[in-house]
Amino acid sequence: MTVSPPGAQGSLVLDAEALYRELLRGVRSLREPHTQLAGIASGGAWLAERLQKDLGLDGAAGVLSSAMHRDDFAQRGLAASAQTQLPFDVNGADILVLDDVLYTGRTLRAVLNELYDYGRPARVRLAVLVDRGGRELPVQADFAAARVALPASQSLALARTEGGNFHFQVKEA
Repeated sequence: MTVSPPGAQGSLVLDAEALYRELLRGVRSLREPHTQLAGIASGGAWLAERLQKDLGLDGAAGVLSSAMHRDDFAQRGLAASAQTQLPFDVNGADILVLDDVLYTGRTLRAVLNELYDYGRPARVRLAVLVDRGGRELPVQADFAAARVALPASQSLALARTEGGNFHFQVKEA
């Protein structure tokens, strides 16, 4: 299926709240008693924060920034997104990384490098709201709430209202 900007003929509107409920179901099935949640800044961090609450977990979810390990750092510079915050010991941890959209895999590669700067986890898995294909690296999600096809000229990002509700923004690149 193809996602088009809102208002375009034949466009598909992704219901981010419905996909979040599916992600919650998937995370429940993946999670074990000692699994730690860590979201990729910013959409993944929003998901991890809300999942932490909806799963009734104590403490805060971790936040992972890809800024320092990006292979396009020279072009992008240091993003204004959140910095890495891991309120748990990474060494020996079972970590479930969360992201809004999985595309090329380059952000995930950068985040894994960042994570290993903090220690050596026992296991790292990935759950995403949307897998849009188009991989440049051999990575895949352990759980994806939806799989969609988008032209390379479009980007898909999670956004959130002041009230905390999720929706998607589709932009032409």
